[in-house]
Amino acid sequence: MTPASQPPLALPEGYADWLTQLKGQIGQARQRAALAVNAELVQLYGRIGRDILQRQQTQGWGAKVIDHLARDLKDAFPDMRGWSSSNLKYMRFFALHCPDGQFGQQPADQLPWFHIVTLLTQLDSTLEREWYAAQTLQHGWSRTTLALHIKNRLQQRQGGAVTNFQARLPAAESALARETLKDPYLFDFLGLSDEAHEREIENGLIRHITRFLLELGAGFAFVGRQFRLEVAGDEFFVDLLFYHTRLKCYVVVELKATAFKPEHAGQLNFYLAAVDAQVKAPDDKPTIGLLLCKQQNRLVAEYALSGIDKPIGVAEYQLLRDLPATLEQSLPSIADIEAELASDATALQALDKSDKKNKPNDQS
Repeated sequence: MTPASQPPLALPEGYADWLTQLKGQIGQARQRAALAVNAELVQLYGRIGRDILQRQQTQGWGAKVIDHLARDLKDAFPDMRGWSSSNLKYMRFFALHCPDGQFGQQPADQLPWFHIVTLLTQLDSTLEREWYAAQTLQHGWSRTTLALHIKNRLQQRQGGAVTNFQARLPAAESALARETLKDPYLFDFLGLSDEAHEREIENGLIRHITRFLLELGAGFAFVGRQFRLEVAGDEFFVDLLFYHTRLKCYVVVELKATAFKPEHAGQLNFYLAAVDAQVKAPDDKPTIGLLLCKQQNRLVAEYALSGIDKPIGVAEYQLLRDLPATLEQSLPSIADIEAELASDATALQALDKSDKKNKPNDQS
């Protein structure tokens, strides 16, 4: 009997479960190894940065010495990346602004190096750096996603929607639901003018569903558009229906290409009641509504929601600038980092100015 004609091996009972367990253990081990390598790299960069900073302060080192050091390190370690003069300056900047190697309560070495560089060069506030560092660790943001959220002022928008959650949801659920929504929502990636109609916006959001989900935030899973509901023989259609994995509830999103009107809240309240009755499972939490309007008067929205039975949030959407064409989902290599650093002229100028303020005499 040839090997090709041999009967398949009868695997012992439990083999498939054991294989799945092994795959999980191997994957976790690889992840821990990668995190350990990253932590060691960041700690090394921190030590080098502190050395450079200390020698600048005591021996008058300037930019030309750093350039010379970069060449020497490249010669000594030709197989290693990361020894450009720009990266050495980032190491110094890291040591200057994070002398303890942390962003507030967040250990910096849990983040990839260029995430750290992004936090340092694109944010001036220590509190903002800590907030974005914590969000990055919690949600596993790529460097591109982090930079995008900083650019789009996520911290300032998070939790900004007008809601009645405090009165309509239990305290713990209310706080999480409120932080899940933001105001305004930025739909600039659609490439539409301010005169776009509701259906145009809806179509654009579905075409760019990945970017839409990124803007909505972590936990949103898309269920459907123009979701059909039948009540007493009449048909009704929800613009967009999502399920939120952390809130454990459905989220109905209604789009209005006009300013907010109180009757919009009444219509959404009806949809939420129908979804709760027809779609929601017994172990799901109450369905939440999000009304996205071209404009809203916060006081009018607060008055309107105060008389609504269901939990609803009201926020504006804006059609502004374009977002980056691609969203990287993998961590950059050191070579990628160097390429980014080499092109970041604005940040380097800021670092050079900082060097000159600390040490007016540049020795070569």
